[in-house]
Amino acid sequence: MSSAMIAWDDAVALASRMVPPGPAASRTELDDLVAGLRRAAADAVPHVLATTGMTPAAAMPDGWTLFSPVYVVDRVRWIRANAHVMEAMTGGFDTAFDAAQQEHPDRIHPMPHSAQVAGAVEVGALLALLSKRVLGQFDPYAPDGGRLLLVAPNILASERLMEVNPADYRLWVCLHEQTHALQFAAAPWLADHLRGKVTALTESLARAQFDRAAAPTWDRLVDAATTVKSLIESVATTDGPPLFERVMTAEQKEELANITAVMALLEGHADVHMDAVGPSVVPTVATIRRRFTQRREARPRVDALLRRLMGMDAKLAQYRDGAAFIRAVETQVGRDGLNAIWQSPDTLPTAADIANPAAWVARIHG
Repeated sequence: MSSAMIAWDDAVALASRMVPPGPAASRTELDDLVAGLRRAAADAVPHVLATTGMTPAAAMPDGWTLFSPVYVVDRVRWIRANAHVMEAMTGGFDTAFDAAQQEHPDRIHPMPHSAQVAGAVEVGALLALLSKRVLGQFDPYAPDGGRLLLVAPNILASERLMEVNPADYRLWVCLHEQTHALQFAAAPWLADHLRGKVTALTESLARAQFDRAAAPTWDRLVDAATTVKSLIESVATTDGPPLFERVMTAEQKEELANITAVMALLEGHADVHMDAVGPSVVPTVATIRRRFTQRREARPRVDALLRRLMGMDAKLAQYRDGAAFIRAVETQVGRDGLNAIWQSPDTLPTAADIANPAAWVARIHG
């Protein structure tokens, strides 16, 4: 028995059983894929530094040409890593639950394993679905201080489907992911800032659910867990679904909107710079972007329904909003002016700023 909301080991085990391994490939093809992705990850670094104008806050060790360790992984390995990220974001629920136990020891008992398994089923299903779609991910909460994951079967499947040049496509993907790695390397406070914001919001949501009754009941505990699980799932898809927005205060909605704005910033910034290198670096970049966008927008009807249920359509809109913000700010104040974003939490854009880039420019640059 514990206060943990989800049996994470069970979530990982379930997701790992649900997800297929990926497209069939010979040993030679797989070896070429892994070597090609490692090479692309290294090749992307100088281009990302050049296009963004950013530098890591701490000098990279002598001979080190990457911002962080790079792992070429399968879908199961990605599931394990992403479960760790999600678990890192759920501390607020545990804090609120422990406080409720202390205040109402006769009503709130340790979370039964059956409830933890129920949560594991929900999160495991989400992880299994996402693991077939994600091409790469920078994990700032890894024990070694950050790692870049490249999901080999998904990259192979998508490059085959779109019939694009494999070497160009792998570099293009790595340009996006290495931009994320540089964001956290240039702003070493960013990972703790995001975790703190999400943790505080989950604690606030859970406490609000417990406080709705004079003394918390088991039903209230379930309501709190459901609300917080919805928030965790929304962070994974970069969206705030109406399911839990209905029970949020105006202050909580504003906090969620600002967290989402930072996620939109990170994705939009990476999206802009993966194309910014141009055809001299990625000769078929225009073809890749066109086919990638067409594929993303031409999903089957069932897939489109899943995207809406998961909030993925809103995520795609946030990619566009974040990219539009980046382009608008750089047009107004240049690349150096844009990079003021990474100075501190106070210089991050709010939700209002993402919608009105000129407001951010006025607030930061006067």
